[in-house]
Formats: sequence, C-alpha cells, structure tokens
Amino acid sequence: MFDIVWIALAFALGFGARHIGLPPLVGYLVAGFVLYALGARENALVEELAHVGITLLLFTIGLKLKLKSLAQPHVWGTAALHMLAMLTILVPLLMAIGELGLPLLAGADLGTAALLTFALSFSSTVFAVKVLEDKGEMGALYGTIAIGILIIQDLAAVIFLAFSAGKIPTLWALSLLLLLPARQLLHWLLSHAGHGELLVLLGLTLALGTSQWFEAVQMKGDLGAILIGVMVANHPKARELAKSLLDLKDLFLVGFFLSIGLQGAPSPGMMLFALGLLLVLPYKWYLFQQLMLWFGLRGRTAFLGGLTLANYSEFGLIVAAVGVDNGWLDAQWLTVMALALAFSFIATAPATSRSHVWYERMSHWLRRRERRRRLPEEAEIDPGDANAMVVGMGRIGCGAYDELVHARGLRPVGVDANPDTIARHQRQGRYVVQGSATDADFWHRLHLDDGHLRLVLLAMPRVSENLFAAEHLLKEGFTGTLGAIAKYADDEQALRAAGVHLVFNLYAEAGAGFAQHICAGQQPAGSSQV
Repeated sequence: MFDIVWIALAFALGFGARHIGLPPLVGYLVAGFVLYALGARENALVEELAHVGITLLLFTIGLKLKLKSLAQPHVWGTAALHMLAMLTILVPLLMAIGELGLPLLAGADLGTAALLTFALSFSSTVFAVKVLEDKGEMGALYGTIAIGILIIQDLAAVIFLAFSAGKIPTLWALSLLLLLPARQLLHWLLSHAGHGELLVLLGLTLALGTSQWFEAVQMKGDLGAILIGVMVANHPKARELAKSLLDLKDLFLVGFFLSIGLQGAPSPGMMLFALGLLLVLPYKWYLFQQLMLWFGLRGRTAFLGGLTLANYSEFGLIVAAVGVDNGWLDAQWLTVMALALAFSFIATAPATSRSHVWYERMSHWLRRRERRRRLPEEAEIDPGDANAMVVGMGRIGCGAYDELVHARGLRPVGVDANPDTIARHQRQGRYVVQGSATDADFWHRLHLDDGHLRLVLLAMPRVSENLFAAEHLLKEGFTGTLGAIAKYADDEQALRAAGVHLVFNLYAEAGAGFAQHICAGQQPAGSSQV
C-alpha cells in the first residue's frame, strides 16, 4: 500500500542526494529499489503518478518547442546518424557476445540484437529536462539542441510503438483534425485564464485530455501531449503556463522514478549485465559530441550536449516492454533495462552537475577539433561600441538596461542565452546578443582587453551563474565596475568574495526602492496643485 513511508523515504533519499551534490532524482531511484527490497510492489497509484508526470513533462516540452528547431540539420541529422551508428556498432557486438554463450544473449539473432540496440540508443527526456531545469540552462543553445534531438528520438519511439503494438488508429482518429480549428479557442482560453489556479487547471486539461483523446482512438497519448503543447507554444502565456506546471510536474515524476526501482528483483547476473551496459555510455557521449562538432557546433556546445544525452531512456524501457509482450525478448530483459536505466542516471548525474568544470579541463582539446564553419548561433560575439553590459535580460536585466540608456546615457549591450528572449528585445530596439555567461569560451570571444566596457551588471537569477561570470570576467582582465544581484545575505558575501564591487540584494532593496518611488511622487504636506 502506498503510504507516508513511501513519500518519506523518497524525500529522505532525495534530500540526501542533493546534499552530496547529486540531483534528487538519484535518491528517488534508490528509494524505488529499497522499497522493492522491503517487499513493496508497484501499484496502480504509482503507475498513474508516473503516467501523469511523463504526460505533463511532454506537454511542457511542447510548450517550449519551436518546430523550426527540429528541421535544423544539426538536430535531426545528429539524432538520425547517432542511431544509425549505434546500430552499426552494437548489433554485431551483441551478436558476437551471444556467440560466446553468455547468459541473456546466448543464441541472440539479428532481430534480438537490433531491438536491444534500438532501445539502448535512446536518451532520457525526463533526465535531460530535469537536469537542464535544475541548472537553469533549458534556454542555453546546447540545451535546446539536446531537447530537439530527444524529440526526434521520441518521435521515432512513438512510430515504433504504433506499429509494433499492432494498434491501427480507428476511424475516430479523424476527429483529431478538430484540434486545428480549435487553436484560436485555445489561445482565447489562455488569454482569459488569469495567472492562478485556473491557468494550472487549463494546462492539466489540455495535457491529460488530449493524451486520453489520442489513446481513445488507438494512438500514442504521449504524441498528443507534445502536439497540444506545440499548438499553444507561440502564445505569450505559454512560458508562464510551463512555469506554473513545473512543481506539479516534478512531484508526479517522483512516481516515475520510484516505478523504475519497483520493476523487479534483479539476479546477480542481471546486475552485472546492467553494469556492463554502462560501458556503452562513453561511446554514446563521444558519438553525440563528434556529430555535433561535425555539424559546426563549438566544442563547449558539443561537450555539454553530448553529456546531457549520455544515458539510457524511459522510452528504451518501453520498447523493451513491447518486445517482451510480443515474445521478441526474454522477460528478464525488462529488469536488465530498468537497472541499466537507473544505473545510467546514477552514473551520469554527478558528471552533469560538474559539466562546466569538466569542460574547462578539456576545452583546449575540444577547441582543436572544432570546424572552421560555424553555425550563426556560434559565431563570434561583437559588443560593438558598447561601454556597459547587462548579462541576463529577464525583467531585472531589462529594467537595468533601460535605466542605463535613458537615465545614465550609456550604450549598453545585453547578453542572454535564450534566442526567443533576444529576438523580443531586438524587436523593441535593444542591442542584445546571444551568449551563455556560464560558458568560459564566451568571455574569450568578447575580447575584453580593448577597454571599451567599463561597467558590467550580472542580472542572472542563480547566484552560481553570477559567481561563474564574475570569476571569468576578472580572469579575462576586466578592470571596470562589476555589479550583481543577490537574494540572500550569504549570496552577497560569496559575490563580494569573488570580486564583485557592488551587490544589489533584491529582497532587501525592493522595499526601500518601493518607498522611495512612492515618496518621490507624493506632494509635500500642505501644498496644493495649481
């Protein structure tokens, strides 16, 4: 029975994982294995939590997805060539291992090896999105490319499942065409749903309702969740809707991670085989990295993107389940795939949390392998004649930019990692360029030694990002005034210790600024307006 013990154990192990530098999801995975060892079994509630979590995840991905990004060669090309290379290398390797008579693979034929390789070629959408969100890098170039590759993989999985399950869409599938004229109605509902619980309820209705609609006509519900998200992705409130569903989605996904550990009791042989499959992960990482470099991406983008994708996928587990149901795979493979999936999360989570440090150590080797032909998004950054810079063009950064222009007479340049944010500011007349402040190469490409920039304001929401930017600014020889925002007193101390001259505490200063603003507009006592 699902009770408070399950929730408490998930919290305790997730909390412990975070405090040793791992994502909480690693703790949730371990909690699932512990619960199984204690005699617990997956039940309908855990299964439903996992299903809702994945549906909401795919819906929020759709909300952030731009279809034109999937059409870019470095996205679909990397996804397709990676899968082809995996099949080319791993299928003969698995068959050769089978010829040695090792358990599970003994007598494996071409079909078995191909199906296993197909399942192992996928990377986890759940893991990648969770890691990118925790690092605040969903809008970074490598993050958007990784998500695009994952969407291509997920579409391939959906197509496979549609054919392998033997499900033929019913004639009622034609009713899905009603979604096209309903787009205007959906936009109207979003515009009038406000900013509270009605917006959340609308998001749940769209995600879960469309998913169930697709399932009812014998089509994959996951596809419906993504498509309905894409249909409203260009609405001004799409980003707000995604943020409002964030905590709810993460809560339901705890059920997904628990369900992986509750798949079954592994034998020692299964454990060893699953651990052996971890040897494939460096190959996946290297292959993604080299393909991205070949398509003209910089070493940092290729390194971080490949590392984000160096894991196994929940879709691979689903593919294996279909293989077992159809008699193509032995039932033991389902447990092996579940273990490999969990082990891949545990193995790569520490690496992704320290990815920027790892890149700096390998940056010289990677830069030598970059191609001269670069994508426009990876071109050299020219700050022009700007004498000030605002890094992070959210609401705070935007306000700071306008203040520097209108009240101080400066010529600032804004920097942001999100292409949509940049395009919006450029339409409004602001000079904003694309760049990631957590990219050490970004500061190299700015050429700060020309002495033009005399003021830099770090307006990113996470103190870790502002610290990283401050350290690299000073390392590159910046001698002007450096300011940053902070939320807490200990963040202020850390920023000052890193060399930041002026720190603006958002919470402490907001009240003072509010009072000054009101008092400045208040008439003196006893005066009257003529």
